[in-house]
Amino acid sequence: MQLNHAPSEQSGHFVQIPSSQQRNLNGDPECCIPPPQQTTNQASQTLTTQMTMWAVLLALFTGATMSLGFPPYEISWLSWMPWIAFTPLTWALLFLPLPTSVTKRIGYAFLLGFVATLFFFLLTLAWLVNVAWEGLVTLPFALACYGGLWSLFVVMVVRPLGESKCTNMPLPWLSSLKNLCVAILSASAWTGLEWLRGVLFTGFGWNSFGVAFRHNLPVLQITDITGVGGLSFLGVLTGTIAVTSIKRFYQEIHLAKNARPISVRVLSKRPHFDLTLTLLLIVMVMGYGMRELLAPATPRESLSIAAIQGNIPQNHKWDPAFEASIMRTYVHLTEMALASEKSHPDLILWPEAATPRPLLQDKVIFTQVEELAKKSSSDFLIGSLHYEEKPPKDYNAAILLTEGASQFQFYAKTHLVPFGEYIPFRKGFPLFQWIIGNRILGDFDAGPGPKLLKLSTKPIEIAPLLCFEDTLGDLVRRFALLGAQLLVTLTNDGWFGHSTASQQHVANAQLRCAETKLPMLRVANTGVTCLINPWGRITETLQAPNGSTFIEGILSTQCHVPLHPQVTFYTRHGDLFAQGCLGLTLFAAGVQIFLRRRGSKLQAKD
Repeated sequence: MQLNHAPSEQSGHFVQIPSSQQRNLNGDPECCIPPPQQTTNQASQTLTTQMTMWAVLLALFTGATMSLGFPPYEISWLSWMPWIAFTPLTWALLFLPLPTSVTKRIGYAFLLGFVATLFFFLLTLAWLVNVAWEGLVTLPFALACYGGLWSLFVVMVVRPLGESKCTNMPLPWLSSLKNLCVAILSASAWTGLEWLRGVLFTGFGWNSFGVAFRHNLPVLQITDITGVGGLSFLGVLTGTIAVTSIKRFYQEIHLAKNARPISVRVLSKRPHFDLTLTLLLIVMVMGYGMRELLAPATPRESLSIAAIQGNIPQNHKWDPAFEASIMRTYVHLTEMALASEKSHPDLILWPEAATPRPLLQDKVIFTQVEELAKKSSSDFLIGSLHYEEKPPKDYNAAILLTEGASQFQFYAKTHLVPFGEYIPFRKGFPLFQWIIGNRILGDFDAGPGPKLLKLSTKPIEIAPLLCFEDTLGDLVRRFALLGAQLLVTLTNDGWFGHSTASQQHVANAQLRCAETKLPMLRVANTGVTCLINPWGRITETLQAPNGSTFIEGILSTQCHVPLHPQVTFYTRHGDLFAQGCLGLTLFAAGVQIFLRRRGSKLQAKD
């Protein structure tokens, strides 16, 4: 039988095709049936499509499991899910077949991470529709790009490392050292990109993956060294080690059953140092956390606080018709707090922008508050607008009134929310102004920076945080560096209605306490008014008997404030761990690019 040689497009080699298969039934050599390679290509395309669909499903599954660590999807008996949330997506990135074309491979890799992250943010940021529908159709897609970059790094940089064979290994993924490097690089890339997401273009660090571990108090304590990035790193590391260990166990079982040489059978029984070291790391992190939780208490000062939650609807706040009723609500609740027989409050708290007009500039508003202050010895910390004439400045401020409102201190918000408190490039790029319309009539000015406010009732200096500032680790640590003894958040989560945004807000704020080892008192217009201890645990919450936090009321509590708070490693050095992860990621990417270019040059010479 005569044999013809035809090239195969997929393998690049030649395959032998019997000439009899190239003729039709009449023996006419010119009327040929489709060559086998065409059928092979079609089958290969079908297989590739199926694999892509499976990969996308795994990516969606990872996005869903990630969301189980955040309100409203978190379930107590699934609190272990963050440890393996990345397992499905990592399996797809490391082990499923890849497109042969480099261009298609890049697109495929980016797509999987993009889909997983997009699904996660669509689930957890659904509350954006209460603010602006434009946010829900733009912000998750922008944030998903960071996930796409991560999966691209895993496929193009990390996977080649894992697939490279060692001289003494018959198959890839059998080396503990390589598998550990794969996991460390994958975790570093996610942590570094997540930090970048929190700082680039003013940043949006909301719902970092590490926040999902906040209920595990021993593990949470590592954040006073690493910040939230350390928890994100740990989650991705364990998920990656899980899939590489499964792959390695499978290959070792296969080798043990089918390999004849004794050396190969011995190889299949080698210890898994990658898995062992990962488990040891988790034990060490939990041991560190237990030591922090059981450490002797430092000297503390008891501070009596009354936090007033007005529960004012957002559409009433800036309507002149409701100004009088808003002030009546806050005055009435404050009088109730001052008349309490349990304890006289050292500090009265009103939430962000509580007064309908600027407190220090409006005589009517100030007189009402002054009358309350003169009736008691309490200090008043009130969220209000504040204007300055020379130079003209408009601030979102926290104002502390002391000694019967005869003295005041104020802090102007440092980190403004784009498209919430100002429109970026309002004059230079009118498209943003056109989209937002009249929902933001003017822009606030950013304050000069962190500033502590000193109480007159107790020797305590507080760090006033406004709105989302308690979600920003680097900003909060700067307050702590100034010597803050208590974090106080004034916020207005009424923008989001009765959604889960307020629960996610406080979930992110819990990390700030664990990072700085400072207690936090949060007062909201509506949402979650609560007390968080220095280890990140919520100890008291204002809520109705049915558990709802969207109520009008008073949270009266005693807060134990450290007299000489410790300065944690994170407070002193910030996100050094996450920045180091980003540096390692860039270095690994640079090495891979260099090796690829050198390999291309060597092939060209050959």
